[in-house]
Amino acid sequence: MNALDVRGLQIRRGGRLLVEGLSFTAARGELLAIMGASGTGKTSVLRAIAGLDPVAAGVVQVDGRVGIVFQFHHLFANMTALENVWLAPVHVLKQPRADAERRGRELLDMLGVGGRADARPHELSGGESQRVAIARALAMDPPVLLMDEPTASLDQARRDELAATLRALAAQGRTVVVATHDAEFARAYATRTLRLDTMDARR
Repeated sequence: MNALDVRGLQIRRGGRLLVEGLSFTAARGELLAIMGASGTGKTSVLRAIAGLDPVAAGVVQVDGRVGIVFQFHHLFANMTALENVWLAPVHVLKQPRADAERRGRELLDMLGVGGRADARPHELSGGESQRVAIARALAMDPPVLLMDEPTASLDQARRDELAATLRALAAQGRTVVVATHDAEFARAYATRTLRLDTMDARR
């Protein structure tokens, strides 16, 4: 069974048709890159998969929860990195705080930012913030992880580190879907790419 199945997806924004008739699947352990220029609907597709925005038509089926890492991370500024990670498991999944904290530390260690657990977002670098955001998403144990323009603010070394992290997550059986305009990153690391065109180009 596919981890993700999208059929006939149509997305409208403010009366404008943004995405029409999009269909694709993603298997467990796959790193799928959704590519396209600005305005082609990459982020909107991710938000539709995550159930954050309504769709005009189509079906999105996900085998389990979805985790999403936004381009600008959106960490809670008044909380430490660790608090950002354990917050949702405690309040949404009703996990005991001690268990959620322990798992949060494990995830931060796995992603190479365990030593920054007590730092607040303004004390983190862009790469560190991104890793904390990934840990926060993984804390909910989603089989599908969505990432929006993850390489936008990273230098080459950080891009390679991110790629290694995403490949490791895929090797664990997670499905990773990345919306990106970074063709070099997609060609080098994705198992498959899906390209979106502007509506004008589709006519």
